Amino acid sequence: MKPNELTGRVALVTGASRGLGRAMSQALAQAGARLALVSRDERLLSETAAAIREVGSEAEVLAADVTDEAQVLALEKAVAARFGRVDILINNAGINLRKRMTDFTLEEWNRIQTTNVTSAFLMCRSFVPPMRGQGYGRIINMTSMMSHISLPGRTAYSTSKAALLGFTKALALELATDAITVNGISPGPCSTEINKALMENAELTQFFISRIPAGRWGQPEEIGQLAVYLCSDAAGFITGTDIIIDGGWTAQ
Repeated sequence: MKPNELTGRVALVTGASRGLGRAMSQALAQAGARLALVSRDERLLSETAAAIREVGSEAEVLAADVTDEAQVLALEKAVAARFGRVDILINNAGINLRKRMTDFTLEEWNRIQTTNVTSAFLMCRSFVPPMRGQGYGRIINMTSMMSHISLPGRTAYSTSKAALLGFTKALALELATDAITVNGISPGPCSTEINKALMENAELTQFFISRIPAGRWGQPEEIGQLAVYLCSDAAGFITGTDIIIDGGWTAQ
């Protein structure tokens, strides 16, 4: 890719306060994009913004709960006022809760579906219309290798991520003639906060590492660079697909 491939592009990243969201935001900024950073945690968002500004890129902190329709509509107006448009939308907000299906409350189940799936719908409904007619648009939905396989205790999470993958494929077909690509990124085990409990447990760490042919946890920066590529002009013919980046786990 060319240096500063994304110069002049405006990217909105949800769940940008930590983990993969922060890594992707920083990678997009390093490629020249201007960043609208969204999450409920304004303090952590400010840390992401500070890291981006250190490399000379522009970042705006926008605290919002993307599962709330009214807040997403307010976010739509705030972003339009600040940036004028959005060229890149990364739906990264997500949560996980590991337990047996029979132990879930309805509130817990619905919270996972709303955070992992409904938020992407709300964000796309608000930010897709202004993308049309620009001759360029990129939407990345953070799916998961759990869209393709699963493990015990992952019923709610796997259900939500499989639904998000279906949403990704259908939306890609709707937007293909608008030069807007829609793709999923399905990470495997990565060294992020969402996996902190696993990484701090030696037995569970051994369980996961033994099943990853690459023999290590994925790094957030690797996801960031994949996101940059999918947002580049070179990836304009890639749409409606899901890229698994899991060290070979699902290939077995």
